[in-house]
Amino acid sequence: ALDLVAQGHEVTGSDDEIYEPSLSRLINAGIAPVNFGWFEEKITSDIDIVILGMHAKVDNPELLKAQSMGLNILSYPAFVYWQSKNKKRVVIAGSHGKTTTTAMILHVLKKLKMDFDYLVGAQLEGFERMVRLSDAPLIIIEGDEYLSSAVDRVPKIHHYKPHVSVITGIAWDHINVFPTFDSYKKQFVLYLDTFEENGTLFFYKNDEILCDIVENNKAGISKIPYAGLIKADAGSVMYEGNTFPISIIGNHNLENLNAARLVCESLGINTISFFGAIADFTGANKRLQKLSDKNGRLVFLDFAHAPSKVKATTTAVKEWYGDKKLLGVLELHTFSSLNKDFIPQYHHALAGADKAIVYYNEHTLKMKNMPDLDLQFLRESFDHPDISLITETDSLYRLLHEKKYNDYNILLMTSGNFNNMPLEF
Repeated sequence: ALDLVAQGHEVTGSDDEIYEPSLSRLINAGIAPVNFGWFEEKITSDIDIVILGMHAKVDNPELLKAQSMGLNILSYPAFVYWQSKNKKRVVIAGSHGKTTTTAMILHVLKKLKMDFDYLVGAQLEGFERMVRLSDAPLIIIEGDEYLSSAVDRVPKIHHYKPHVSVITGIAWDHINVFPTFDSYKKQFVLYLDTFEENGTLFFYKNDEILCDIVENNKAGISKIPYAGLIKADAGSVMYEGNTFPISIIGNHNLENLNAARLVCESLGINTISFFGAIADFTGANKRLQKLSDKNGRLVFLDFAHAPSKVKATTTAVKEWYGDKKLLGVLELHTFSSLNKDFIPQYHHALAGADKAIVYYNEHTLKMKNMPDLDLQFLRESFDHPDISLITETDSLYRLLHEKKYNDYNILLMTSGNFNNMPLEF
């Protein structure tokens, strides 16, 4: 919305909730709605395009009015493609690591003063917003496989038609719209047929399911496998016989780093320039974000919520800081993570932690119209020798601040916010 205003378009919008920093930015641009909510009288015949986000449901009164008037309705990803159809499009896809890999690429391009647009799923240091749409010749898109809108029920990645893409790996997610793993996997099978002619795919070669999909695909695109870069020590990697400094941790991030390197190489950036630019990259917001470093104890916050992400993140912190015990804390917040048919996917996901805590807010279950969880079933599903299951936010806060955990590193993982629990250590 802000970029469209900057381009000279007249923009209005509606939502039932708008949070900071978005609200202040919309107010400053003069386009914040006067009242929150949905008002069909806002939909008039002089509107050229209605852009629909996932938050608007099929019975939304403004959507129904726009449909009845025959207005041009586009999902957000369809609009992004429409705005970028004359650009070179790079799409970072996969079940995990998308935001970090995208952020790495954006970090390098910005430091090298390249002109580019972008769409990314987290607030990044050095970037005012999470999207930029201009007349730049290149766009970097974080490609989510979730549905595009309530009336455009195809994955967002199916809209973008990439010239270059990464698939980081495949692990079942979004059980509410993909109730089986096969239905989820199929979206990536279909994705490979959306590439522009002579496109390029970089795919993670140690994912057997992904490799099988790529091998069976007949599209006329270049398919290039990759793995993680080699760790030299805690602060550097090896590449082609040379050592380069880095500021990230975790083997999964060395995989993301190599994917980012390959994309940048395809954009004409040489090895020395890439590693010089990436050296001070510390991660995207809530992606192994360091909250505290006091008295020899580290506290990290991470967006990990799907099983593969939880396992990779927990393992990364334990391996990088193996001299200290690790307290791993996971909030079950998404529909998938609270679904009893999906929860067994978390088996051993917290194995890297010496002490595990699984927290969920019973109010979240009520808001999602989901049944209560059986604690014994949860315990058996995670199968961790030292696990606490907590549903009260105050109890979680007290446990995290018990003296016996003062010499533990702490890893907080959530796609929510622990019911607004203070994250002070």
